[in-house]
Parts: sequence; C-alpha cells; structure tokens
Amino acid sequence: MTDINIRKTGKIGHITLTREKVLNALSHDMALQIETALHAWKNDDDVKLVIIDASGEKAFCAGGDVQDLYAQGKAGNFESGVNFWRDEYRLNALITNYDKPYIALMNGIVMGGGVGISALGSHRIVTENTSFALPECAIGLIPDVGSSHLLSAAPGHIGEYLALTGGRVGYEDAIYCGFADYFVPKDKLEALIDQLTRSGDVADISSFSQTTNAGDLAKMRSEIDAIFSLETIGEILSALEESDAEWAAKALYKISSASPISICVTLQTIRAVRKNPGIENALRQEFRFVSRAMEHGDFIEGVRALIIDKDKQPKWRYPTIADVPEDVVALFLSPPETGDIEFP
Repeated sequence: MTDINIRKTGKIGHITLTREKVLNALSHDMALQIETALHAWKNDDDVKLVIIDASGEKAFCAGGDVQDLYAQGKAGNFESGVNFWRDEYRLNALITNYDKPYIALMNGIVMGGGVGISALGSHRIVTENTSFALPECAIGLIPDVGSSHLLSAAPGHIGEYLALTGGRVGYEDAIYCGFADYFVPKDKLEALIDQLTRSGDVADISSFSQTTNAGDLAKMRSEIDAIFSLETIGEILSALEESDAEWAAKALYKISSASPISICVTLQTIRAVRKNPGIENALRQEFRFVSRAMEHGDFIEGVRALIIDKDKQPKWRYPTIADVPEDVVALFLSPPETGDIEFP
C-alpha cells in the first residue's frame, strides 16, 4: 500500500492518508502529491469539492515525518529539511486560498503537519474522536504549518496558552477556538462522504452536523486570558507559579519542560501575526524559525529525547528560558540569509 490514495470519485477529489502504522505522518512526497492533485483539480469541472481524510481510527495525521527530518539533520543535511518545510508551507497556503470547497475530516489525532492540511481548509469537520494539539515546542520547533495564523485568531489569549503548553483539545474546544466548523459523529462520516460524492454540494454537511456544548477552554477563558495576556514570558511564568489552579501548574510544567528557544520565539511569533494577520505572513514568520531549527535550534535534540531515544531528558542549548539571549531570539525572528519564503 502506498502512503496516500488520491482519486476522483463522483463529484469529489478524494485524498486519503494511508500511513496508519505511523499515525498517518506527512512525508515530503505526500505533501507534493497533495499539491499536484489540488492544482490538477482546480480547473477540472468534474471536481466540485475536495475531501481529505485518513485510514484508521487513531489518527487523521499526527504531524510531519519528524523521524526522517531527524535522520537528515543528524547527517548534517539541513537543506533537505528546509526544502520540506518550504514545500509544505506552499501547500498550506494553497489549501487556505483554494478556490473550491476543501473538506477535512479530522477524525482522531490532529497534530503539527496534520493541522496544516486540515484546519486551514474551508470546511473542517471534527468527531467525538478528535484530539487536536500543537506540541512543537516540546521537540524544539514552534507551532507552524500556518498554526500561528489560527492561534493568533483564537478567542482572547487562548492561542498563546495552547502554543506554549502544547495542550490537547477535543472537538468542542476545536470548534470554539476556530480550528474546526462542524461536529459530525464518526459513524456518520461514510454516509456524509457518499452524499457529497453524489451531490458535490457542501450544503449537505449541515444535515449531518450536530450542535456541541461548551468545552473546557471556553469555561477557562477568563483565567487563561488573565495570565497569557501578560507581556513577557517571564511574567507569564511568574503568574502561573502564583496561581493555585491545577491547570496553571500543568501549564507551568509543560512550558518549563519545552525548548527555551522555542518558547521565547513562539510567544513573539503569535503576537507578531496577530498584529499583521494573514496566512502568508504567518507562514513567513514560521519559516524564519524552522529554516534554522536544525542547525541553530533544539529540534534534533528534542526529537532525540522525546521520539527516538524516548528518555525525555533533552539537553537544550540554553538550560532555562531566562538564559536565552535576546540576540538569539532576534535571529530566529529575522529573515533567513537566503530570503523569506515566497508564495505564487
């Protein structure tokens, strides 16, 4: 079986991720195949809409193929990773601006690169099985693939909270945060696909979708805003330390365990994108970081500690957030030597 199944069926262009054994991790080749298909379907009158889903119940897509990127980085091949991110980001922009309805069935785990091929679409569907997270800071990256575009637009300062902690949210909060649009029970997905295949009409989604209740984040909004609206990461950490709330203690632990470089840059990236919104600007800011992540950041060590060796004892370049020099943060926020990423 190949890693991806791309075909035309009835009135839809259908993309299915089929790397079930590795939680449908997105490889460079898969990203290029999706891009090629989307361009081909743009001017195909037989294709009324696009659906992307994945095989298996566990994951829609748990992120990019970081193990492959790790191997390349360990071998000193930094350029290959940069090329992957550049091509992936070009796909993310294409999905955001796609002329036809792009329907993502986000059943199961949705993380990292999986967010970029789903939550940037025009019609985003979650199920009771959806688990959405952006844990990039834990492996020495920042929330990317356009995630800063989504996070900066989330209610209040929930975007900062989710980005810095990598916290997981379910289907209710995914809709509340603006990462998804519809809730459809997972046992109704096949019937929905069948209906859309016949009709090619996105209006049919409404007859399958159901209303949802408020999730945990909606209830915690005022508490989160009070802390994560603070100006600096130092002030945020101090406020978390002073809080008696259980969620604050967990957030403090998550932030303190993550890459100090990633935490510092993530906070500034989300706020920069909020001031200057748009998917292209978000991807441009993110690319500035990832283009340096292997050679100058904590990415290789983070992946080693959490995914390869799994000792969960990363030795970050700087021991604490307070140790990260301002000029290092400035470097990761500045255009690469080869120039900013460009979009068609």
